[in-house]
Amino acid sequence: MTKEALFNQIQQKKSFLCVGLDTDIKKIPKHLLEMEDPIFEFNKQIIDATQEFAVAYKPNIAFYEALGASGWRSLEKTMQYIPKDIFTIADAKRGDIGNTSSLYARAFFDNMNFDSVTVAPYMGSDSVKPFLEFDNKWVILLGVTSNEGGKDFQFLESDGKPLYQHVMEKSSSWGSDQNMMYVVGATRPEYLQDIRKIIPDHFLLVPGVGAQGGDLEAVCKHGMNDHCGLLINSTRGIIYASDTTDFADAARSEAKKLQEQMAPMLENLK
Repeated sequence: MTKEALFNQIQQKKSFLCVGLDTDIKKIPKHLLEMEDPIFEFNKQIIDATQEFAVAYKPNIAFYEALGASGWRSLEKTMQYIPKDIFTIADAKRGDIGNTSSLYARAFFDNMNFDSVTVAPYMGSDSVKPFLEFDNKWVILLGVTSNEGGKDFQFLESDGKPLYQHVMEKSSSWGSDQNMMYVVGATRPEYLQDIRKIIPDHFLLVPGVGAQGGDLEAVCKHGMNDHCGLLINSTRGIIYASDTTDFADAARSEAKKLQEQMAPMLENLK
C-alpha cells in the first residue's frame, strides 16, 4: 500500500485507528472454543465489527506462532479475510543478518501478503535494508517503545543525545517516508516533539493508547503532521472489551469511541 492510499483511508474513515489482533486462545470467549478454528472465528467477528473505523490491523505474530501450524493457518485465513484496502502490519519485530532478513521479508510480504512488518534496528542497516526492497511494502522500525525495559538502553546518553535519537537519525536515510515508519509508544508522548524534528514526514505507529494508559490527545498534539502521520494502535481495550457472546458488539463500541475522538483532530489536515 502506498502512503497516499493509506492517507486516503484515513480521510475517508475520519480515523487513524489500528486494531491489534493479539488473539490469545486463553482469553477469547469460551463459546468460540467449540468451533473448528476459534482464533480465526474471533478475528473474523472482530474485523466485521470494527472495519468501519479501522484503517489498519496488526496481528502480533507471537500469538499465532505459539500455536504451531494451526496458528499459522489461522493467521493466513485472517490475512485473506481482512479487506484489501485496510493496511496490515505483521508485528513480528524481526531483524537479523542480511540473508536471514531477506527470508523474513519474503515470508511476510510474499507469502503472507502483509503491507508492513515491525523490525528491530539494532543490528544495523544490513539487517533492515532487505525489507525495503519490496514495492509498496513498509518497514516499521522500533523507535521508542512503551515497555518499562525500554529505558534500559533507548535513553542512554551518547554525545549529548539519547540513543533512540541516534538510531532514528541514522536509520531515516535507509529508506524514506514512503516505505518506513517508526514505533513510538503512547506512554512517552513528551518525546514526540524531538522525534518530529528528526522525522517530520514519517508515519508513526503508536501503541499504548487505552489499556496501557496512553493519552490520545497528547500524542496527537505532539505527533501529528500535515498528513496525519499517526497510526494509533489499540488492542486489549477493543478486542477484549467483553469476554461473552457480545464481544464483537463491545469491540465495535470501543472502536467507534476512538474514531469519534479522532475525527475532530483530522479536520484541518490537507
